[in-house]
Amino acid sequence: MVEKDLFDIAKNDKVGRYAVASENLKAGDVIFAEAPFAYGPKTDSPCLCLGCHTPVDCTYLCPTCFWPLCGPDCGNMKIHKDNECKIFSEAKIKFQPVEDPTDVCVQYECITPLRVLLEKDRNPKRWEEEVAPMEAHTEERKSKPVWEFNQHNVVEYLRGPSKLDKFSEELIHQVCGILEINAFEARTPSCYTIRCLYPKLAIMSHSCVSNIHHAVDCQANGDFNDCVVTVRAAVEVPKGGELFSSYTYSLWPTLVRRQFLRESKYFECTCPRCSDKTELDTHMSSLKCQRCDNGIIMSSNPLDDSCEWKCHLCDYKTNGRAVRKVFAAIQNEIDQVEYVGGPEGIQQRETIFKKYRSVLHPKNAYMTILRSALTQLYGKAEGYTLEDLPDIILERKIELCHQLMEVLDVIEPGLSRIRGITLYELHGPIMIHSRHNYQYGALDKDDFKAKMQQAVDTLGKAVEILKNEPVSQPEGQLGLMAQTAFDQLKENFDMLIETA
Repeated sequence: MVEKDLFDIAKNDKVGRYAVASENLKAGDVIFAEAPFAYGPKTDSPCLCLGCHTPVDCTYLCPTCFWPLCGPDCGNMKIHKDNECKIFSEAKIKFQPVEDPTDVCVQYECITPLRVLLEKDRNPKRWEEEVAPMEAHTEERKSKPVWEFNQHNVVEYLRGPSKLDKFSEELIHQVCGILEINAFEARTPSCYTIRCLYPKLAIMSHSCVSNIHHAVDCQANGDFNDCVVTVRAAVEVPKGGELFSSYTYSLWPTLVRRQFLRESKYFECTCPRCSDKTELDTHMSSLKCQRCDNGIIMSSNPLDDSCEWKCHLCDYKTNGRAVRKVFAAIQNEIDQVEYVGGPEGIQQRETIFKKYRSVLHPKNAYMTILRSALTQLYGKAEGYTLEDLPDIILERKIELCHQLMEVLDVIEPGLSRIRGITLYELHGPIMIHSRHNYQYGALDKDDFKAKMQQAVDTLGKAVEILKNEPVSQPEGQLGLMAQTAFDQLKENFDMLIETA
């Protein structure tokens, strides 16, 4: 943990509590680090080991409570042994067998709320000071299907079979709301996503362009202090400047981001990015006009989902409902290939990219999402390693990285994870393509040296970002690789030029 938190809590009637920098912050400064109040399975979770939170086939059950685990070691982890294991074994509640462990298993819905309730009893001071003040949006949630879902699968399960009627229905619903509104996702070392409740991080205001970056170090040792989050300034923030996190996926277009925030966080986002019809000149929501040349279709009022969308050159008009249908169709196609890797994954994404490039603005969110995936597939897939790629594909990867960076520089500024990954992906094709051009005589030695230096500098920027990622995460491992490669390139730079 850091010695001192570098933020103060302010409050106003409009947004409630929010955080401001307590001193001038430079990019990379650690603002605070925090252990979760509780953590555990997300809602709609498949069957998981309740020790390390890795998906399981349910063939091994805890010998004490008879709920799924990986094996005996996970049964001894405190996060399980001192929480639901004790409660379920005393109440004689056993896990009910399921046909397909990979399907959503509603039996897990109670686990994380239960862990919060038990931690409340263990740590009442932290509960009262940090967790209880969190917004639960109880009244809004009462009219939503999630209320009845929680009533049956969490409230009645805990107060009935689990024999925990000491916790009132009102309190359990409050805990469910606090988790739904405030929990952040984290990844276990097996890259499975869980949810963690971070009271300090939850104070940070939302903006669709954040100025902080958080990284969670989930080591899956089952300790209550596992999954520590470290929060850094992504860019310079002046003393007194408000600190912004993002509660949504930054690569989504405004219509989708605002709908997500409205339905899951119960507020209407009016941040500068959402309020701007060009999304801060990125045009991530814009479409190409099919009626005129070079026309761009944009929302006439991004804060009104039902407003007209108009071409800026001709009189063509449509509406937000129609645009939403287009976006949903494209997202569905992208979702279909999400887990397709290798050459097939590249080909399928390029097919979608080509299909919609006459429909979407070049920087539209879905073109950006596809670019992000392609930059990481080119160079890694079988038959598509960097040394295998012909110059035309190397040029394609370089182009994709540059186009992606143009957008990320605006919506993910500073020391953001995705910028670090993209910079890393960019340095390799620059080096190899430059070497080829030098060997073919398309570059003289001075130009070749300049290009190689550009690649080294690009890798250095990637190292600067990725060094802050925990080594328990894939980005942290990539950071170690980037640092090694950077050190070797600097040490052998002159030799690489001479022997090219």
